Amino acid sequence: MTTTAQLPFLPFSRPTIDEATIEAVGQVLRSGWITSGPKVQALEAQLSDYFGGRPVRTFNSGTCTMEIALRIAGIGAGDEVITTPVSWVATANVIIEVGATPVFADIDPSTRNIDLDKLEAAITPRTKAIIPVYLSGLPVDMDRLYAIANKHKLRVVEDAAQAIGSTWRGQRIGAFGDMVSFSFQANKNITTGEGGCLVLNNADEARLAEKYRLQGVTRSGFDGIDVDVLGGKYNMTDITAVIGLGQMAHIDTITSHRKALAQHYFHCFGADFEANTGAQLPVADTENSNWHLFQIILPERIKRADFMAQMLQQHNIGIGFHYAPIHLFTLYRERGFTEGMFPVAERIGRQTVTLPMFSAMTKADVERAVGAVKSMLGE
Repeated sequence: MTTTAQLPFLPFSRPTIDEATIEAVGQVLRSGWITSGPKVQALEAQLSDYFGGRPVRTFNSGTCTMEIALRIAGIGAGDEVITTPVSWVATANVIIEVGATPVFADIDPSTRNIDLDKLEAAITPRTKAIIPVYLSGLPVDMDRLYAIANKHKLRVVEDAAQAIGSTWRGQRIGAFGDMVSFSFQANKNITTGEGGCLVLNNADEARLAEKYRLQGVTRSGFDGIDVDVLGGKYNMTDITAVIGLGQMAHIDTITSHRKALAQHYFHCFGADFEANTGAQLPVADTENSNWHLFQIILPERIKRADFMAQMLQQHNIGIGFHYAPIHLFTLYRERGFTEGMFPVAERIGRQTVTLPMFSAMTKADVERAVGAVKSMLGE
């Protein structure tokens, strides 16, 4: 009989790279062209097609994509940008990076995304942009989001880092709206190892994005070169791009499988789980969300660190938490943010845990994870 201690380690995330992609990486390495080249162009073309023909440019992270989007929008010193306090810290850091002021609005207790009522209430004459985040791949109410943006003449930089494959009213996130940023970091639904892309509105924005990602350089002819904006070094390589091409070949299958895993999670937890344990399940949206993450909120009687340690030590299951509230980090406390300002974000940030969810998972893995959670919470 297999005991819990003998069961293989079940991580909360694990990338899946097929043999065809591994061979394609080898071909790129043998080609001699390993920095930005034909594979980057091919990936950008494929992503553009995926997003309905909109211009797409790739980068070496899903962080610089947001920074560059803010620069394209002309955001800088004296401007305010509203975002959520529950995200990876990069979402707010890029606002500071361009010289603007981050403003937070508390989150919705059910969706755990930014509360759009509180977002609108936070708008001032200095507000120039908003950065919504689609936590776990679940979009905000996109109709309401853009109604607010249009009403107040604000740019939108969508932090869709977790949302490739997500939809809103049948349209893919990224196929509409303003500028949309995606991440291809290792634990995302599709990965390039590290990397990201930015979906843009027109050719002029795309050309400006190209300048910002490579030192502001514009080339012409055989030896013409000029620099008219301050850019950085953010280009994607052909090595990572060819991984992305291999991943994109499976994007629809990946998304469908994750939705099926999420449905099985809900089935296994059952209708009485929340009432019996005091925990909170995510919104059961298997239409719009790509189910990048499956997160539960622990009851206040449970100390998260103890729960995480026991899941690992007793059940050999790795879990994470996404995310600690940004406004309580030292960098943001020094800018005047304090505890109590965003109580919903603080409660959820303190008690959220991320259960295993990745492409190679099986329904048996889901059953194992749910069984461990239930045993830990006394159900």
